[in-house]
Amino acid sequence: MIFTGWRQRLPHLWGGGIFRKGLKQKNQSSCLLWRCCHWKTNGRPLDPEMRTFIEKNTEVVHSGNLTPEISLRLLTPRCRFWHEKGALWPYGDPYWAIYWPGGQALSRYFLDNPEVVRMKKILDVGSGCGATAIAAVMSGALQVVASDIDPVAAAAMVLNCELNNMDPLPVVTKNLIGTEMDAWDLIVLGDMFYSEELADSLHQWLKKCTQVHGTKVLIGDPGRPYLVTHQIQKQLHKVSEYALPQITQQENNGSTSTIVWHYRP
Repeated sequence: MIFTGWRQRLPHLWGGGIFRKGLKQKNQSSCLLWRCCHWKTNGRPLDPEMRTFIEKNTEVVHSGNLTPEISLRLLTPRCRFWHEKGALWPYGDPYWAIYWPGGQALSRYFLDNPEVVRMKKILDVGSGCGATAIAAVMSGALQVVASDIDPVAAAAMVLNCELNNMDPLPVVTKNLIGTEMDAWDLIVLGDMFYSEELADSLHQWLKKCTQVHGTKVLIGDPGRPYLVTHQIQKQLHKVSEYALPQITQQENNGSTSTIVWHYRP
């Protein structure tokens, strides 16, 4: 059982307090996005203690997922906190330390179809470990910005970029859902549909992004209930489906496949 106790609480936590708190931070100006990007691309060094903690409590993974081309620091059975009680983890719940099926689908899709992102401006929402953003860079995107409300995820993405021999991605740690956005060629998000409230917020925000700026939206998801049963499903068109590796199936309650959806309201 991965990260005993923590995994069992995952659906509740993802749709619960930490994200609801973030959803209240609306009406942030999009200029905040560029300030955060500027901060990261200026090369501010990663806190040494945070680097040591992540390196000590994760393992570099090259296999068992859909993108062996990408190396990632993740929680595995050989890591201490795979077995420890979740309450002993000193930071917020480490969603970034798992390579979720929706993110795997998007990353595989970009690597197989680089023309989708080549020379485009990409915003990756809920980036987690950063794999999808990394795949976009590998596939020739002009500009990629990652977004995750967990600052530890941002730190982990720095290490994951290093593993893949690329400069650190610009990372935004403010919640962007519901905010006014500049024009992006493509917004991507994976594994975000963990509550009805979050699904509602994403639906309205993504609709506005597409209608105001003509932004294309791709969603990666293995078929979670709040995506399948939500009204947003009527605006989703299947782009590609992938069979999940056995290890990923075991970590995700037996889900056997994962899908890339094109959101077209």
